[in-house]
Amino acid sequence: MERIMTNRLDRAYSMYHAELENAALRVLRSGWYIMGRELEKFEKDFAAYCGASYCSGTGNGLDALYLSCRALGIGEGDEVIVQGNTFIASVMGISMTGATPVFVEPDEYYQIDADRIEEKISDKTKAVMVVHLYGQTACMDRITAICEKHGLKLIEDCAQSHGAGYKGKMSGTFGNAGCFSFYPSKNLGAFGDAGAVITNDKETDRRVRMLRNYGSEKRYYNEEVGINSRLDELQAALLDIRLSHIRTLTMERKAKAERYLKEIDNPKIILPKTREGAEHVYHQFVIRCESRDELAAYLSERDIDTIIHYPVPPHLSKAYAYLGIKKGSLPITEKYADTVLSIPMYIGITEEEQERVIEALNAYV
Repeated sequence: MERIMTNRLDRAYSMYHAELENAALRVLRSGWYIMGRELEKFEKDFAAYCGASYCSGTGNGLDALYLSCRALGIGEGDEVIVQGNTFIASVMGISMTGATPVFVEPDEYYQIDADRIEEKISDKTKAVMVVHLYGQTACMDRITAICEKHGLKLIEDCAQSHGAGYKGKMSGTFGNAGCFSFYPSKNLGAFGDAGAVITNDKETDRRVRMLRNYGSEKRYYNEEVGINSRLDELQAALLDIRLSHIRTLTMERKAKAERYLKEIDNPKIILPKTREGAEHVYHQFVIRCESRDELAAYLSERDIDTIIHYPVPPHLSKAYAYLGIKKGSLPITEKYADTVLSIPMYIGITEEEQERVIEALNAYV
């Protein structure tokens, strides 16, 4: 019996392999590999898909977060509010500028709890960073109102929410900047590292473009100390092919998730919920279980892989020990870290494979 992996990238590739290979050959034969027509086309197409005015390709998702913070003037002495239960890159995008992350507990949908944001605002608070975790958006109408009330910038980490929406509007378009990762496992995945920043503000886009290219708008004339973070022509071309099929791919993910939601039936397992008004695109299908580690071992014995997103909250990581935040300070975040488990969810997972996962979960005691 073949082992069921948590994620498989080969099956999504095989669906459109001819288009992808033709695009790759086109770029290779063009002789132009950085900052060319393929990037311009993808930036235009992705902005249009999201409903944004501008898109700037970057080298990866972390750079997208960092560049957005820099472009919005966030730096030394500033505080940025961010949820506690996120991948550490969200926090690094803040701290790399010299700013300090301030953590807020998540709600029942695994997103930042909008009702807990205002209590963390201080005279040093410059921005709020929301992380649309696992493929679902945060409560954006409430959060945008808070940011407007207090004059705060709003950054969206959309690394897991390509195509996710809230009340008819796409993730990434609510705030000052929407930051995307196109890491290969994402709902819109490249074939290497890649990222992007979308915005409706021309000046923010200008600054991101300048900072991603050594702080230069004109070659060899550098206005600021920037970085080298450019989405290359090959990845842009391949992403544009996948973008043309994103609605089909999203529908498949949602259909697979609906089957899990309908057929997994075990009182020991908590299934994910979708916020009213939100469109969930299921980057991950995350369950919770009090005996999570035992459940993961049980599934592994049955040739079913799982993964934990994420076992160590950023505030308890060695990297952020300097913040002095002790265990127990964020009990909901820490509870999630101890109980969440991502089960197999990917393009091309078969009915038989899903059946094995569902039967194993339902039989767990």
